[in-house]
Amino acid sequence: MSVTVHQFPCLSDNYGFLVRDDATGLAACIDTPDAPAILAELAKLGWKLDLILNTHWHPDHAGGNAAIKAATGATVVGPAEVERLTPVDRQVAGGDTVQLGETRFAVIESGGHTLGHIAFHDAADKVAFVGDTLFTLGCGRLFEGTPAQMWDSLARLAALPDDTAVYCAHEYTASNARFALSVDTSPELKARAEAIFAARERGEWTVPTTIGLEKATNPFLRAPLLRPGMAPHEAFGAVRAAKDAFKG
Repeated sequence: MSVTVHQFPCLSDNYGFLVRDDATGLAACIDTPDAPAILAELAKLGWKLDLILNTHWHPDHAGGNAAIKAATGATVVGPAEVERLTPVDRQVAGGDTVQLGETRFAVIESGGHTLGHIAFHDAADKVAFVGDTLFTLGCGRLFEGTPAQMWDSLARLAALPDDTAVYCAHEYTASNARFALSVDTSPELKARAEAIFAARERGEWTVPTTIGLEKATNPFLRAPLLRPGMAPHEAFGAVRAAKDAFKG
């Protein structure tokens, strides 16, 4: 790999991500859930922050922008919707690219959780930072978008190579697994859920995941198989509604 990804927990269930382009030493943070924690990690690593890459506007993703920019001089890059919360230096949308030193990130439209949500994909290093669109065994709640929009977004992510490492922003996996088992009886899911429960008991992280693992076991990506006879986006909508009502 030509990048180094540094992951750390922050807030109650968020992950922070710092990405370093090894050729130039320049770094980016993916979202800003906790400015003091991010600045502390940067100081510990001795990395120079060049970019703040926002996936969407929610405060636990962009709320630390101003403090981190003031401390580091980093350029804030994100979707236009982030302006609802805090200024953006460069607005990007699906189809754009962002350079971190010699590392190229493709911007993928991934609206649904919020209307303007985006993901950042480094194809050369097979890593994707997906914010709150795709989770390990889950997906983001539809606060602003429609099931059709979110299904299209998930399909774009699912089209990435199976060995793509997927860095999602929250540790929701145990609760996602409990729901998944309520709608899907595949042996692959059962085995994965048991491994997840055991890992969480040991205090281990379940992020990153991979596109291949999610395609094989994530009930939201498998929705058309779980709700046969429905249009794919309608099947997804039915599974998402079941998750929203799930009490387990």
